[in-house]
This record gives sequence, C-alpha cells and structure tokens, in this order.
Amino acid sequence: MASMACFSFLSLLLALSFSATAKQVYIVHMKHNTKPQSFATHHDWYTSSLKSITSTSDSLLYAYTTAFPGFAAFLDPQEADFLRNSEAVLDVYEDTVYSLHTTRTPEFLGLNTDLGLFDGHNTLDIDQASHDVIIGVLDTGVWPESRSFDDTGMPEIPTRWKGECESAADFNVKLCNKKLIGARYFSKGYHMATGGSYLKKPKEIESPRDQDGHGTHTASTAAGSQVANASLLGYASGTARGMATHARVASYKVCWNTGCFGSDILAGMDRAIEDGVDVLSLSLGGGSVPYYRDTIAIGAFAAMERGIFVSCSAGNSGPNKATLANVAPWIMTVGAGTLDRDFPAYALLGNNNRFTGVSLYSGTGMGNKQLGLVYNKGNISSNLCLPGSLEPAFVRGKVVVCDRGINARVEKGAVVRDAGGIGMILANTESSGEELVADSHLLPAVAVGRKAGDMIREYVKTHQNPTALLSFGGTVLNVRPSPVVAAFSSRGPNLVTPQILKPDLIGPGVNILAAWSEAVGPTGLETDSRKTQFNIISGTSMSCPHISGVAALLKAAYPRWSPSAIKSALMTTAYVVDNTNSPLRDAGSVTGALSNPFSHGSGHVDPHRALSPGLVYDISTDEYVTFLCSLGYSIDRVQAIVKRPNVACSRKFNDPGELNYPSFSVVFANKRVVRYTRELTNVGEAGSVYEVAVTAPPAVVVKVNPTKLVFRNVGDKVRYTVTFVAKKGVNQADRYEFGSIAWRNAQHQVTSPIAFGWRQL
Repeated sequence: MASMACFSFLSLLLALSFSATAKQVYIVHMKHNTKPQSFATHHDWYTSSLKSITSTSDSLLYAYTTAFPGFAAFLDPQEADFLRNSEAVLDVYEDTVYSLHTTRTPEFLGLNTDLGLFDGHNTLDIDQASHDVIIGVLDTGVWPESRSFDDTGMPEIPTRWKGECESAADFNVKLCNKKLIGARYFSKGYHMATGGSYLKKPKEIESPRDQDGHGTHTASTAAGSQVANASLLGYASGTARGMATHARVASYKVCWNTGCFGSDILAGMDRAIEDGVDVLSLSLGGGSVPYYRDTIAIGAFAAMERGIFVSCSAGNSGPNKATLANVAPWIMTVGAGTLDRDFPAYALLGNNNRFTGVSLYSGTGMGNKQLGLVYNKGNISSNLCLPGSLEPAFVRGKVVVCDRGINARVEKGAVVRDAGGIGMILANTESSGEELVADSHLLPAVAVGRKAGDMIREYVKTHQNPTALLSFGGTVLNVRPSPVVAAFSSRGPNLVTPQILKPDLIGPGVNILAAWSEAVGPTGLETDSRKTQFNIISGTSMSCPHISGVAALLKAAYPRWSPSAIKSALMTTAYVVDNTNSPLRDAGSVTGALSNPFSHGSGHVDPHRALSPGLVYDISTDEYVTFLCSLGYSIDRVQAIVKRPNVACSRKFNDPGELNYPSFSVVFANKRVVRYTRELTNVGEAGSVYEVAVTAPPAVVVKVNPTKLVFRNVGDKVRYTVTFVAKKGVNQADRYEFGSIAWRNAQHQVTSPIAFGWRQL
C-alpha cells in the first residue's frame, strides 16, 4: 500500500510544469506512515519528492522529525496545489505568522520564603533540585550577558542534554554556560517570507541574540538567577529572580521583526524536544483553528507524549469574549493578572481635581507649573495620537490627552514629544476599562482609567483655559485589591472545543520586571537610546513563563509526574479570592464586576499549594487520542496530530467533555442532562478521605456520586460521576453561568471550576 502511494505521489510530482508564480513558504502535512521503505529516513523522502517538482536545490527548509509529521518548503502555488492532491499528503497550507503576546512576583507568589515541608522536601530544597530541569523558551532569542543567566554555583549540565549553542557574528558560543545551556535560532521561514532581505538589516542578524528584549524577559522570568539591586531606571528596585532560579535555560529564537513564522516555530519545537527539554514555554500564538491545522498544538502533542510540560500564553485580545489562542487540552493556557505592586502617577487639573494613574517615566519631569491641556476631540487620528496626526502649533508646550488604542502606548508619547508637547495623559476608553499598564515613556506621561479619562476629557471640553500638572510617585507595594484579571488577557469560551474550559489559570502578567536586551531601549522604539539591564512590561507573554517556571519546580519535586498531573496540580490549587478576601475582579469591566472562569480559568496560580495538591486528574496519551477521535476528525487528521502509524479510533467519547480534565465546561445545547465521569489519583497521604462540596447557579442542578472518596494508598485511583441538569422553563440561550466542584479534607482542597452554556458555539 505504501509503495502504491509513493508511485502515485511521485507520478503526480513528475507531471508538474514549473511556474513563474511567486513562491512562498508552505507547511506540508504528510501521512507519516506512508513513507516507502526505499527511503532510509523521512528527510530523504521529502528531499527526493521536492527534487521531482522544482529546479531549486534549497526548496526544503525544514524536515521535521519529532514535533510534526511533514516538512516546510519554498514552493509556488501550483506546486503546492499538486502536493495537496497527493495521496501521501494530508494537507498543504501557507506558513502562518504568529505574534508575541507581549521583582515582585517571587514575593507575591510566596517563593522567597520556606513555608513548610512537601513530601519530605522544603521549597528551598525543591528550587535547588531544579538544576536537573531544563526549560526551553521559544521567543526572540536571548541576551546572554544578562546577570540573570549567571551560572555561579551551578553544577555540571545534565549528561542527557543534547542541545548546543550556535555561533554567529554577534554570538560567541562561550557566552553559554551552566545556566544558559543552549541557544539556537530558526529563521528560514522568516527569511523566505521576506525575500532574504532581513540579513541586510542591522537588527536582524542571523543569530540567537535577542535584539527585541521579549525573549530575554520571558526566559529570565521562568528561571533567572538572583540579581541584587535590579530595577528599571529606579523603579521596582530589589532582587530580581525567576520562578525556578536553579533550572537550566535553553533559548530557541523563532521570532523576528515581522513576527514568528509557524515553520520556524515547528523547527524550534522539533529541536527542543530532541535536545531534551523538560518544559516548553511559548509566549506567542495565533487564532483559534482546528487542532490538525494548529502547528503549535501538534508540536505540543509530541512534546506532551514525551513527558514535556508545555505552557503557552492565552493572548492579549481581551476583554472581548472568545479570543483565546493555544487552547489544546494538552497545553497549559495562561491568562494574566496584576501584582500587588504599582507605580502611581498623578494628573492635577486646573480645577484642583487630582487623578491617580500609573507611569514609569524616569526623566526630570515638567516642573511645578501647570501647563495648557489639549485634546483634539474632533479628529479620531489626533484623539489617538497616531503618527503625524498632531499639529505642532496646537500642542507645542502643552500636555496632550491621548486616547488609548490602535497604536502602541509608548508611541503615542513619542508622537506628542515630536510635535512639541511637554507631557501626555493617556486616557483609557471603554475597550480598556480601568486597567492601568505602566510604561517607560520618553516624556512625562500618566496613564489613567476610563472613568478618570472621561472626566479629564470633559474638563478640557468645558473649560476655557484647561491646564494640568503631572507628577510621579515611584514604587508602591501591597496594593489592594490584587490580583485583578488584566483587561487585555484573552477570554473564553473556547471556540475550538467548547467542552474544554480555557484559559486554564492566570499568573502575574502586568508590570513585570525581568531582564532585558541592551540592544533596545525600554520602550522598544527606535528613537529610544536608553539602555537598561531590566525592563517592566505587561502581557500574557509575561504570565506564561511564570507558570513555566513553577511547573519546573513541580517537575523537580515530582520527576515522575506526567505533564497532565503537573497541570492538574497547578489548576486545582489555584485561588479565586484577592488580598482583600473578595472574589477576583476583572479590570476589563468598567463597573468593576467580578471575574469568572472564562477570564481566570481555575484561578490564580498558588505555587505552594500546587506542591501539595492531594489529588490530581491524570490524562494518558491514549485518552487524548480518544478525545481527538470524539471531535469528528478523520483518522488521517488524528494520525497527523498523534504521529502514530497504527492509531485507530476504536474508542470515542460521547462528548469531548468526558476527557479527564481538571475543569468542566458544560454545553447543554439541545439537551437538558449532561453526565461526566472523572478519575482522581491520590498523590497525597495514604488513608485519605475526601468529601465533595458543590456550588451551582439557580438554573442548574448538580449531582455528584459518590459524595465521598476513600483512598487507602498513595497512587490509588477513584472515579466519580457528576450529573448536570438544566432546569425546565429557564431561558438561558445567550447566557453563561458558573459553579465549582471541590473535594476537601483537612489537608487539601481540590477544586474544579464549571462553566455552563446553553447553546453550541
């Protein structure tokens, strides 16, 4: 059968006529099990096939071996079409461009103190043991000279490590050490998409070096060494450190100045898996597509199958609903919340009204004299302070009100400065609500929430000679309430599989201090010539590596745990109350409304509780296969994700929500009763007994059987069944409700959130 497929494949390729149409990168999804025996490797098969259809010797960019069943090639559309129709090819699609999802956190998460013993280890011992754990970071590269990658006191690199540091014009392999043990780069997809021109740009040298800052920031957040006296130009001063300070870091540069190409990301994942990483951290992503078309999901499945924990950012498209990225159930999908640290700044108006906002401005300020305040309310471009939109005669020597949105916040300040403005009030609109994100502006600038922004805009409109004075308050700790869900953090429901609740949880993602590339200023603008070793930025890009680092600690504590067990421990121990003991709030709400699981998932990560979860929801690879078979995918689609030649859908769930997931998403649609069975594994004490506690909205009845779980031994597995019944006569067609199921005893509380929906998305 394989030889017949090969004959058909090659005959089709030989029939091609060459086209002059412009070429581009395509990812070719092969039926991996149809490789003829005449080819020693899949790489040989791909190379031979491509030679039959193109006269270009370098058409094959990447031949993936582990993360993905197929290859990336530089083809014209006609060549791609012929491949698409081959029996040996599952699909061919254009390379996708993914985007980046762009210190106080150890204290905030309780990682700077030893709070007790867990399974015979204290938390400081666990951090020390993390030197055997390797975190692979796929991002914009690394700035190896950063003190966050100092290897003082680190033991020898684990002998199982197969990775390396790649040399380049600006990167000496000797810059790697026992902390930063690997640094690679993948640029073929980006290179082809830009016609090879990027090598001519000074900031895009083909190298592992980080010219952007994002990759250095995420890598040091996950596993940076302790650095005393760290700050951003005086802000957030103190000792900076990552979550797992003794874990190893391997950097895989897959993102360039126009984005992160799927072909390069797959190559990075492929190499990281082969190199031997234990955790993969990806602070990037695209839209919601079926899993068989999601290159990150396919690569993550291969990683999960080999025991690698994969953490991905949820995206920065909140507060809009259904905006999530990276929603595969074998991926930890991470949203963002605030810290209990703030950087207050103040706008004093001429009418003596004083508004509190935030800023990381570090210059000399604007003195003590009030200046004219302007807002060009009649012009949308000027409202937003878009480049070229401000008239110098209108803004020179004044403070300018700029609406948040469209262009970067720091760029607005640069536009004001270039037009002759002295200061800026960055005012939120409805879309960003009361969320405040601090930036290291190039001129005196204060960011304020929507309510304050509306009052300031009204003041400018109704007063004949409006004025303002901006001032700055430095760093403030123990802010209340915190955490609060960030407005930008992407939200559920999950559009790919509504029966899987996403995001999984949230972590610190607002105003995060971490290491930075000295090739770029803290704003990232070309006109910013300032250099700093640390920077404060925000995004789910920042929350993702927090979870990656905490997962590394769990991996150190429990080396034999599966990725799903680690994921369950993080989710079921997350908390849903802030430091005022009130339910988590949502910064994306103008009314200050409470958050819900579509925004925060299971809650905010709690590393100490995660180290002692009591029970976990474990999921085997076979169960994930059953889940995929339940989605209506063809066997070819399932095999393409799983990469097993003999996979068959001999078993399917009646409902994808039957997966043994640590949370619940119940979609009633045309039925009133939904019933799921879950299995819990005892990772706590022998002789443990747990009783159930249920919360449910008035429109739903939740019944759990049994209501008590008894675990005689460590490792015992016990099942329970939960039945969800939608009450009659309740019209909930366009609404969502929420609840929870918690298994409790004196030592542990194992909590699962529940989302209820009444229609299929």
